[in-house]
Amino acid sequence: MKAKANALACCGALGFLLTACERPPVDTTQIGYRGLAMEQVTNPRIYAQIQAVNQPPEPLPPVEAAGPLAKDVYKNVQVLDDLTVPEFTRLMLAITQWVAPPDRSCAYCHEGADLASDALYTKVVSRRMIQMTRHINSDWKPHVADTGVTCFTCHRGNAVPANLWFADSGPVMESRFLGNRAAQNAPADSVGLASLPNDPNTPLLGEPSQDYIRVVSKTALPVDNRKSIKQTELTYGLMMDISQSLGVNCTYCHNSRSFAEWDGSTPKRAVAWHALRMVRDVNANYLTPLTQTFPRERLGPHGDVGKVNCATCHQGVPKPLNGVSMVHDYPALAGRAKAQ
Repeated sequence: MKAKANALACCGALGFLLTACERPPVDTTQIGYRGLAMEQVTNPRIYAQIQAVNQPPEPLPPVEAAGPLAKDVYKNVQVLDDLTVPEFTRLMLAITQWVAPPDRSCAYCHEGADLASDALYTKVVSRRMIQMTRHINSDWKPHVADTGVTCFTCHRGNAVPANLWFADSGPVMESRFLGNRAAQNAPADSVGLASLPNDPNTPLLGEPSQDYIRVVSKTALPVDNRKSIKQTELTYGLMMDISQSLGVNCTYCHNSRSFAEWDGSTPKRAVAWHALRMVRDVNANYLTPLTQTFPRERLGPHGDVGKVNCATCHQGVPKPLNGVSMVHDYPALAGRAKAQ
């Protein structure tokens, strides 16, 4: 009886642990050579839920490109000054649908009847975001290709994108006896509820010059590799975050035989390489400089502005909006940003 009770207790404990796992059925697709575990696992139930936020809106009816330039008709047009009045008006209407709360509409960025006023911070931010969007579509084609991005790619009808990140120093420690925990053993969604440091974004995606992601030695004997276990855990945390953001396994980019080798990796790894550098560029040169523009309630606990990572655009799928290109319907956002 005692042995049976112990067995039942073990089964109960195991059942409790398994409640955190995804329940079947799951679909498995082989994407590489057999025997290398190069396969993707998809849960149809979860995938169906993700599709709800990855449906692009119907484009507004096209307009004639003829007519005077918007900058010659309206005051204070600092970007999109290469558009005609019809093109400019159509894009403003689209951006309003993509970003502005339904009860605010144009008033979300514009103050009263004075459309030229820059009194509202939202207008200043929107102007810079349009420049950023054009910059991405023009200068980061190795990642976005001709599909490109629009305001909707991140906002999805929300004034604030659902997947922004702020600096996170982890939970407050009651005692400093154990020193700096480096935000470890504090499970967070950003790292798949693992014990890894829960903020890999700040050190790895915050600045363009920060390139600490590769931690594996390039030679058999790591004579020049001074990467620490702490840095390695940050890299693993970031990889967990990327995997969740795209809804894929590690083998979507890497060959499980050797995660570090490029020769056996999939072509998608090169696309991801450019993505990481694009994200750093956007955070450092477009978002962080807006810190003083945002009101305090829009900043994080440490006073930093919300920044982007892979989840901001992808939102659970390998290609944002499942690869639908909204830029083809709004070519004004594909133009080169005005030099600053």
